[in-house]
Amino acid sequence: MSATNTRVPFTPDADGDCPVREVLDRVGDKWSVSIVVLLGRRTHRFTELHRAIDGISQRMLTLTLRALVRDGLVSRTAHASVPPRVDYELTDLGRTLLVPLIALDEWASTHRDDIRAARQRHDQDAAAG
Repeated sequence: MSATNTRVPFTPDADGDCPVREVLDRVGDKWSVSIVVLLGRRTHRFTELHRAIDGISQRMLTLTLRALVRDGLVSRTAHASVPPRVDYELTDLGRTLLVPLIALDEWASTHRDDIRAARQRHDQDAAAG
Protein backbone atom coordinates (compact mmCIF):
# COMPACT_ATOMS: atom_id res chain seq x y z
CA MET A 1 0.00 0.00 0.00
CA SER A 2 1.32 3.43 -0.88
CA ALA A 3 1.77 6.16 1.70
CA THR A 4 -1.16 8.06 0.22
CA ASN A 5 -3.58 5.11 0.22
CA THR A 6 -5.05 4.93 3.69
CA ARG A 7 -7.99 2.73 2.69
CA VAL A 8 -10.31 5.27 4.26
CA PRO A 9 -13.51 5.31 2.24
CA PHE A 10 -14.68 8.57 0.79
CA THR A 11 -18.27 8.22 -0.26
CA PRO A 12 -19.82 11.45 -1.50
CA ASP A 13 -23.41 11.03 -2.62
CA ALA A 14 -24.79 11.93 -6.04
CA ASP A 15 -24.74 15.65 -5.18
CA GLY A 16 -21.08 15.47 -4.10
CA ASP A 17 -21.99 15.82 -0.42
CA CYS A 18 -20.00 13.76 2.02
CA PRO A 19 -22.13 12.16 4.76
CA VAL A 20 -19.15 12.13 7.12
CA ARG A 21 -18.76 15.90 6.80
CA GLU A 22 -22.45 16.42 7.50
CA VAL A 23 -22.33 14.32 10.66
CA LEU A 24 -19.03 15.82 11.83
CA ASP A 25 -20.53 19.28 11.46
CA ARG A 26 -23.07 18.28 14.10
CA VAL A 27 -21.07 16.15 16.52
CA GLY A 28 -17.80 17.97 15.98
CA ASP A 29 -18.97 21.26 17.39
CA LYS A 30 -17.87 22.48 20.77
CA TRP A 31 -20.91 21.37 22.79
CA SER A 32 -22.69 18.44 21.13
CA VAL A 33 -20.28 15.76 22.33
CA SER A 34 -20.56 16.91 25.95
CA ILE A 35 -24.35 16.86 25.73
CA VAL A 36 -24.46 13.42 24.09
CA VAL A 37 -22.06 11.97 26.67
CA LEU A 38 -24.07 13.37 29.57
CA LEU A 39 -27.33 12.12 28.11
CA GLY A 40 -25.66 8.75 27.56
CA ARG A 41 -25.50 8.41 31.32
CA ARG A 42 -29.15 9.31 32.00
CA THR A 43 -32.01 11.66 31.17
CA HIS A 44 -31.34 15.27 32.15
CA ARG A 45 -33.34 18.42 32.56
CA PHE A 46 -32.19 21.60 30.85
CA THR A 47 -30.90 23.14 34.08
CA GLU A 48 -28.97 19.96 34.94
CA LEU A 49 -27.25 20.07 31.57
CA HIS A 50 -26.52 23.76 31.97
CA ARG A 51 -24.92 23.22 35.37
CA ALA A 52 -22.94 20.18 34.20
CA ILE A 53 -21.38 21.78 31.11
CA ASP A 54 -18.87 24.39 32.16
CA GLY A 55 -18.89 27.51 30.02
CA ILE A 56 -22.01 26.90 27.93
CA SER A 57 -24.53 29.73 27.79
CA GLN A 58 -28.25 29.06 28.06
CA ARG A 59 -28.67 30.25 24.48
CA MET A 60 -25.98 27.91 23.13
CA LEU A 61 -27.37 24.99 25.12
CA THR A 62 -30.83 25.72 23.68
CA LEU A 63 -29.51 25.94 20.11
CA THR A 64 -27.42 22.78 20.43
CA LEU A 65 -30.27 20.80 21.97
CA ARG A 66 -32.62 21.95 19.21
CA ALA A 67 -30.14 20.80 16.57
CA LEU A 68 -29.63 17.42 18.28
CA VAL A 69 -33.41 16.97 18.52
CA ARG A 70 -33.82 17.95 14.86
CA ASP A 71 -31.14 15.42 13.87
CA GLY A 72 -32.97 12.68 15.79
CA LEU A 73 -30.18 12.13 18.30
CA VAL A 74 -32.00 13.56 21.34
CA SER A 75 -35.64 13.48 22.35
CA ARG A 76 -37.34 16.32 24.20
CA THR A 77 -40.25 15.57 26.51
CA ALA A 78 -42.24 18.47 27.94
CA HIS A 79 -44.27 17.64 31.04
CA ALA A 80 -47.42 19.59 31.88
CA SER A 81 -46.47 20.55 35.40
CA VAL A 82 -45.88 23.65 37.48
CA PRO A 83 -43.18 24.69 37.09
CA PRO A 84 -42.84 23.36 33.54
CA ARG A 85 -40.40 20.47 33.22
CA VAL A 86 -38.57 19.37 30.09
CA ASP A 87 -36.48 16.21 29.94
CA TYR A 88 -33.85 15.39 27.35
CA GLU A 89 -32.61 11.90 26.58
CA LEU A 90 -30.77 10.12 23.81
CA THR A 91 -32.84 8.39 21.17
CA ASP A 92 -31.91 4.94 19.93
CA LEU A 93 -30.01 6.67 17.13
CA GLY A 94 -28.26 8.93 19.64
CA ARG A 95 -27.17 5.91 21.70
CA THR A 96 -25.44 4.47 18.63
CA LEU A 97 -23.29 7.61 18.56
CA LEU A 98 -21.84 6.70 21.97
CA VAL A 99 -19.85 3.81 20.45
CA PRO A 100 -17.64 5.95 18.18
CA LEU A 101 -17.45 8.73 20.78
CA ILE A 102 -16.15 6.29 23.39
CA ALA A 103 -13.65 4.92 20.86
CA LEU A 104 -12.51 8.46 20.04
CA ASP A 105 -12.18 9.29 23.74
CA GLU A 106 -10.06 6.17 24.31
CA TRP A 107 -7.89 6.99 21.28
CA ALA A 108 -7.43 10.59 22.44
CA SER A 109 -6.53 9.50 25.97
CA THR A 110 -4.04 6.96 24.67
CA HIS A 111 -2.36 9.36 22.22
CA ARG A 112 -2.65 12.74 23.94
CA ASP A 113 0.96 12.72 25.12
CA ASP A 114 2.18 11.61 21.65
CA ILE A 115 0.33 14.50 20.04
CA ARG A 116 1.63 17.01 22.59
CA ALA A 117 5.20 15.77 22.02
CA ALA A 118 4.77 16.01 18.24
CA ARG A 119 3.46 19.57 18.57
CA GLN A 120 6.38 20.52 20.77
CA ARG A 121 8.90 19.04 18.28
CA HIS A 122 7.17 20.82 15.40
CA ASP A 123 7.14 24.16 17.19
CA GLN A 124 10.80 23.82 18.16
CA ASP A 125 11.74 22.92 14.57
CA ALA A 126 9.69 25.84 13.24
CA ALA A 127 11.33 28.25 15.68
CA ALA A 128 14.81 26.95 14.83
CA GLY A 129 14.43 27.11 11.10
